[in-house]
Amino acid sequence: MSLVKEQSVLVIIDVQGKLAKLMSGSEGLIERLGLLIDGAKLLNIPIIWLEQLPDKLGPTVESLGSKLSPEQPIAKSSFSGYGNDEFRQRLNDEGRKRVILAGIETHVCVYQTAQDLLEHKYDVTVVADAVSSRTEDNKQIGLQMMTQRGAKLSCVESVLFELQQKAEGDVFRGLIK
Repeated sequence: MSLVKEQSVLVIIDVQGKLAKLMSGSEGLIERLGLLIDGAKLLNIPIIWLEQLPDKLGPTVESLGSKLSPEQPIAKSSFSGYGNDEFRQRLNDEGRKRVILAGIETHVCVYQTAQDLLEHKYDVTVVADAVSSRTEDNKQIGLQMMTQRGAKLSCVESVLFELQQKAEGDVFRGLIK
């Protein structure tokens, strides 16, 4: 099932503090997440922003937090975003069944969120170049577990251009910058 911007929501998972800096390829990850967030904003895609135990792990990386403002993060203690009442309510309020996932860690919080969304009949696309784990092996295992359960894999550029659909207009010109 293809991504359609009127039916899609972006979920950014737990890109926080020191943990984000420990991820495999962290600098590139944060840069690609920034591009994904900017693109979603250009396309008017709702963004839901999660933080795992922010009182212990700290806030979202500043460069991403500033892009996500004025939205506020949803604090969670469950590994899966879906285990949080506020997240489920926000997702329900958006009324969109195609969820685009990005963030950390691929094999824990991203995976468990994807699994729960799939079990609740959401179409899940994982942005493979905008997720990471502390080790590349764990990232690859996490991606494999998600695809085995029915998630699609994509990359930042593919997601944004699939949502855009046409190589024309002001939004397209903004995306190619």
